[in-house]
Amino acid sequence: MSEAGLPAERHLGYYTERARGGAAMIVVEPIPVHRTGVLTRGNFRHGDDSIIPHFRRLTDACHEYDTVMIHQIYHVGQHGDFDNSYEPNWSPSGLPSYHDSDGSHAMTEAELEELIEGFAQAARRARESGFDGVELFAAYHAVIDQFWTPWSNCRDDRWGGSLENRTRFSREIITRIRKLVGEDFIIGLAVSMDPDIEVSLSMEALQEVIRYHDERELVDYVTCGTGSYFDFYELMPTFLYEDKLGAPYAAGLKEVVKHARVQAESHIRTPENADYVIASGAADMVSIVRGQIADPHMAAKAQADRPEDIRPCISCNQMCWGRRSRDYWISCLVNPSAGREFQWGGDRFTPANTPRRVLVVGGGPGGLEVARVAGARGHQVTLAEASDRLGGQFRLAGMQPRRAQILDLLDWYERQLQEHEVTVQYNSPMEADEVKAFGADVVVMATGSLPSETGFQRFWFASETLPGIERGNVWSVEDILARVAQPGKRVLLLDDGGNWRGCGTAWHLAERDHVVTLLTPDGLVGRELVRSAADFPLRRKLKRLGVTFITDSAVKAWHGNAATIVNLLDDSEQKLDFDALVLATPNVAETTLLDELAADGIELHAVGDCVAPRWAVHAIYEGRKLGREL
Repeated sequence: MSEAGLPAERHLGYYTERARGGAAMIVVEPIPVHRTGVLTRGNFRHGDDSIIPHFRRLTDACHEYDTVMIHQIYHVGQHGDFDNSYEPNWSPSGLPSYHDSDGSHAMTEAELEELIEGFAQAARRARESGFDGVELFAAYHAVIDQFWTPWSNCRDDRWGGSLENRTRFSREIITRIRKLVGEDFIIGLAVSMDPDIEVSLSMEALQEVIRYHDERELVDYVTCGTGSYFDFYELMPTFLYEDKLGAPYAAGLKEVVKHARVQAESHIRTPENADYVIASGAADMVSIVRGQIADPHMAAKAQADRPEDIRPCISCNQMCWGRRSRDYWISCLVNPSAGREFQWGGDRFTPANTPRRVLVVGGGPGGLEVARVAGARGHQVTLAEASDRLGGQFRLAGMQPRRAQILDLLDWYERQLQEHEVTVQYNSPMEADEVKAFGADVVVMATGSLPSETGFQRFWFASETLPGIERGNVWSVEDILARVAQPGKRVLLLDDGGNWRGCGTAWHLAERDHVVTLLTPDGLVGRELVRSAADFPLRRKLKRLGVTFITDSAVKAWHGNAATIVNLLDDSEQKLDFDALVLATPNVAETTLLDELAADGIELHAVGDCVAPRWAVHAIYEGRKLGREL
């Protein structure tokens, strides 16, 4: 979120909202300690005292809510990014990066000293910026962890070999920081466990390292997460992983410390999760990051015994890690105010100057959000839903394996609509004359989208309609998830999007004993899921369920009981037998009602898929934006 390497209005709004929402401690995103550690476009300036007054403004604002403010300081060693730093990656032993394909530079003694001083000066700036402490980034196999880990520390000098030598780097950093900042300044240490990776530190080895630091009372707290540059998927685990993923590892560290507090992190999504971790003795503190992106007032609501009001994170990673992985400032699928607090004031709304009668047609995510926000602002809102349930296609997505967190979110919406006195009419499809007769001051169309029924494929330009689609045994993913279709045993799923719409439906079918072949024009299954760190665990799950992958391909023709498949790389063809074809191809906007009403002089708005078929995030964003403006 930085602008020219400085925290600005977007930062101020983001962190202040979480302080206002009851967070006891905030760890502000990391600042590189050296020119060789710049990892993202949005990194703060390194080695530059000009940051101090800008951060002082941030810490002063959050301190008004009695929030403890910590700044994370970091260097990722061999896993750097030349595209951002334009410097070689400095590391203990010159091993290659697992961030990209670069090699790294083995530090000399003088360079080691320079990097240690970089950490110390970053901590000094943090203190002068008003922070209460710093958190040294030793997680995910960053440079401190690289020194601790024998696999990445091959040095034969005083910085490698024995435990004392391998911890010398971190001990020197902490000792020098303490001399600069004094005793009344918190020094924390972020670590992680990646037990499935053979070269990573084992639990016993990490316990030994932490015990060594704790016996010398070097750090005030240790926070333990999961994953690393070797297994990025557990670093910010999606719903594919179980809740409370990091808690057992925090418990392992708690066994060996006498001075430091231990904090658990990694997929501890809810206050209930947090209560369990604390009550079980696994940790002294709990870090919930994505949960407080989804609802920055989580802590205050939990403290007020209002857990039902907390908007749940759905662990999708789509707009938090998904945007960060593309070097954008982060936001949130379920809370589009995230990152826009300085513009929108968080998910808090000013009453409407003139309450109006609002009719929302369609109860998918866009309709739900505009109805919620308009109701919260004092408008008299009626939501007309054609079916007997709210959620639209988003509810169908929640029917895919392990995606029930979406259903939790829809339950939250139902409670919110009741709280804001929104009238919900189920089984109420509306015609144009019914909308006009309703007499609303404002009409919002949220009628969604429908399968195209043409079989059009984005990368098979030859046909607007799939040849042979009229032969039957062809279904949309919506048909499958709504249990309308009963496909035969052998299913070809054409995934034209590379996202959960196709991949999750393949999983759904495979769990019901169908023999599934997933075909995609992309070079890998789940291309769109790469940015949310969900693609590899998904492919692994599908393979274990027996799903066959066909990549770089399109369906040239459907024969009712077989498909002619063309390879997009060499134009070769093969004909394979299937009992059914399931299409995860682009939908078309449902604009029938919108078009009929457009010329009738009604104040008419549209949100979501009826504007253009996209994802839930677009619908919720448009719903909140419109609800704020009505």
